[in-house]
Amino acid sequence: MRQHHRVRTCLTLAALTVAIAACQRQDAPPAAPKAAATAAADTFDASAGADARRIEADVRFLADDLLEGREAGTRGYDLAARYVAERFRAIGLAPAGDDGGYLQRVPLLRAVRVADGARLAITRDGTTTELRFKEQFLPSLNFNAASATVTAPAVFVGQGVHAPELKHDDFAGVDLRGKIAVLFGGAPERFDNDRRAFYSSGRQKMQALAERGAIGVLYLGNPEDEKRSPWAQGAENWQRPGMRLRGDDGKGLDTWPQLQVAASANADSVEAVLGGSGRTAAALFAALKSGTLQAFDLPGTLTLAATTRIENAESHNVVARLAGADDALGKEHIAYSAHLDHVGIGAPVDGDAIYNGALDNALGVAVMLEAAQQLARAESRPKRSLLFVAVTAEEKGLLGSDWFAQRPTVPRDSLVANVNLDMPVLLTPTTDVVPIGIEHSTLQPLVAQAAKDIGVQLSPDPFPEEVVFVRSDQFSFIRAGIPAVYLDGGVVGTGSVDGKAAFEDFLRGHYHRPSDETSLPIQYADAARLARLNARIGQLIADAKDRPAWNPGDFFGERYGRKPADAAPTPAVAPAGDAAAGAAR
Repeated sequence: MRQHHRVRTCLTLAALTVAIAACQRQDAPPAAPKAAATAAADTFDASAGADARRIEADVRFLADDLLEGREAGTRGYDLAARYVAERFRAIGLAPAGDDGGYLQRVPLLRAVRVADGARLAITRDGTTTELRFKEQFLPSLNFNAASATVTAPAVFVGQGVHAPELKHDDFAGVDLRGKIAVLFGGAPERFDNDRRAFYSSGRQKMQALAERGAIGVLYLGNPEDEKRSPWAQGAENWQRPGMRLRGDDGKGLDTWPQLQVAASANADSVEAVLGGSGRTAAALFAALKSGTLQAFDLPGTLTLAATTRIENAESHNVVARLAGADDALGKEHIAYSAHLDHVGIGAPVDGDAIYNGALDNALGVAVMLEAAQQLARAESRPKRSLLFVAVTAEEKGLLGSDWFAQRPTVPRDSLVANVNLDMPVLLTPTTDVVPIGIEHSTLQPLVAQAAKDIGVQLSPDPFPEEVVFVRSDQFSFIRAGIPAVYLDGGVVGTGSVDGKAAFEDFLRGHYHRPSDETSLPIQYADAARLARLNARIGQLIADAKDRPAWNPGDFFGERYGRKPADAAPTPAVAPAGDAAAGAAR
């Protein structure tokens, strides 16, 4: 798709009406609205089943240029939210958002970098070296102050990880109080996948640095990160806004104001940062790879400065409910989730500036909608109630799901499990599905039974080093103590097809790029199978005698699992009634 001008609102309403009506048809492939500007270039697979065609119709609308990349807090996202709300209504799901509608308000702070005033300077032996904005460094977004500057001694602290259970402490032997912490991202490769995922979390790192008295943060790039995500590619979008949740006091949540300025420098700048320390960048990169990093004080001082434009913003989760059939179990809820947002409009690539997000995550939302339709029309209604939550601002840091998990629109203790869908990379026919995180809880036998019932193979995570278990919306539910599983596309191709290679090709060439669009060879039959699996998983969890529980001794269960005292629910909106009613809000 190469349409870059903004389409008038009157056209969006017509397109929305036509798309929703078409998506309900099961006997023929739906027609995309002319205003959406895709029908001429793309054709539907008329041989596909009705379920695959419904998924395709949803993806084509949500990933159209009309929605301008669905960035949270924008007109395009709002249109997507309205579309999903109307799809929920058409399926027959009750509204379960705020005030009897389908939308749950999510208050946000939006921040945008300002080049003027940004600075990273290294002063040693009376000489100051200035790194170049965008080419060598970028300040992190500051949600606490529009302008901030810190000049202080610096301390290298490895990857900023303190894991006493693994006898690992990157802070040993140094004092961070009043200083700038310099570190690599990630966690040591020797860690098991669970702890590597947890300690790689930026939230965990920032908390550890703040607790130790740091007043600034400088992240260093490294060659491995450069291979996966080139600095220059990301830096092109330096003006893209970031977001944080906004608390009742109007301040940002999880923003650590004591860390006054944070920044990142590319791998080529590490030598300059280390100058005079007696260490080389090559030696540091080698120690990172081998897991032998040690903390040390850097000579001289660093100056970090950032200027940020900060403003209030708002977006919405879209929430619907299918009431459970059992009087007692129906008071409990299983939450399906899929993020509706993508990254919006950004730096042009091959003349295209709209980052459509067809696989990430229009496809995940479409699969969730299809699973909802199958469950709503099943002969046997699930005993527990089901929530379907299209969340906002996942791309900004799991914000919509975090808000919902902490402030759900049903009693908090009624949430018993989460089934998340995010970026199922279905670009070649496969025979499997990758369930990430099933080993942590009693969800594992239920997912295995569902796979057996549907006739699909389950494969282990092919990229454990990507630590995706903490990088999508299921982690918000896990942090709230709720067992969760994240279902991803398969990697076992049919015949001579290499499904894992197709996945890697997508990550290298299309992930967070304008080319993640409906022209890709999306396998809608596989998506329909994934929807059937999701529906079956939900049915089995809903009908099980007991709530899902963390496995004994599980890392995440021990850290986040609910204790008896946690049973008191937080104030929440009462569940909606059985009948779908009311307008999309």
